[in-house]
Amino acid sequence: MQQKNGRLVVLGMSGGVDSSVSLMILKNAGYDVVGVSLTYDIWRCANRNENVCCSKESFENAKKVCGYFNVKHEIIDVSDEFNNEVIEYFKQELANNRTPSPCVFCNPKVKFKSLLKYAEKTDADFVATGHYARSREVKSEKPKVKSKIKNNGEVLLLQAKDKTKDQTYSLSFLTQAELSKIIFPLGELSKSDVYELANKNEALKLYKNIKQSQDFCFLGRDQLNEFIEKEIAPKSGKIVELDGEVLGEHKGLPYYTIGQRKGIELAGGPYYVVGKDIKNNELIVSKDEEKLLSKEVYLKPFNLINEIKLPVKVEAKLRSAQDLFKAELLEEGDSLILKFDQPQKSATEGQIAVFYDGEKCLGSGVIDRVIG
Repeated sequence: MQQKNGRLVVLGMSGGVDSSVSLMILKNAGYDVVGVSLTYDIWRCANRNENVCCSKESFENAKKVCGYFNVKHEIIDVSDEFNNEVIEYFKQELANNRTPSPCVFCNPKVKFKSLLKYAEKTDADFVATGHYARSREVKSEKPKVKSKIKNNGEVLLLQAKDKTKDQTYSLSFLTQAELSKIIFPLGELSKSDVYELANKNEALKLYKNIKQSQDFCFLGRDQLNEFIEKEIAPKSGKIVELDGEVLGEHKGLPYYTIGQRKGIELAGGPYYVVGKDIKNNELIVSKDEEKLLSKEVYLKPFNLINEIKLPVKVEAKLRSAQDLFKAELLEEGDSLILKFDQPQKSATEGQIAVFYDGEKCLGSGVIDRVIG
């Protein structure tokens, strides 16, 4: 990382190893840093007396690490923003029998928005987080347009060096204005590199045996059904085959997602969820996995990080852990269309489709319609 003496960075501090090592890297590069932890009073905390995402222990860790590096640490309550932008979105998508992607919208609408707001208030030059991604400014020959964006061209969002930890999927709704102010200190590192750096520092050895969470920050996987029951109160209905044959009863459409196999509880399976008849409150299933394949999806709303000329050949993914596949990105009205070179499995309304040109993340869109 290029040294930037005297420039102030607002670093999002979760109290975990990634943000803590990011602090060490920034300090070693000559930045002045303020550590900011975001806290929110959320469904998980209120209903289960648990607050893993913003626990007292995590904040104590963040404060301890900031103290070691002689960095100011602040805690900011973003409860209203989180509930309005993430929880309400999550509830609405489930109620509409779509598959929500909370992290993709939490990043621009809560995390980075809050950090950038604090940076503006404190006259900081940048914000930073422990995400595994990279950004790069590309100089432009186009005339400058009056803007608060402090760059002379456009900023690229690039995949992390460690593709197994790459988080550009969840960052794909960031804009040029936001990316121009963001630093990703871990972009050139692997997770093992991060632990190695932590273990070499006395203040960071505390992370050696801490297990990394894989759940939603506000809702454990084992709590999703409880959330749906309390917040959505769905009605039970019929489980039917594609030909209309009634096979059983479901407990409520929001409990299921396209491609799901477990939890259907039908004899003679396995059965896969291949559709939902919302009008008749019927869950449509099939034993044939081929029924899960689709050829294209319509994306609305969408975000294009950089200017691109459509149509264009891209690589894409429909889930964060999915391997990239080849596709073509086109424009139709107020939507984008992503046409797959080969049929893809379990494309689902509400999911995020992210598209790339090599390591460059071009943007993403919400799947609004699936074409078989």
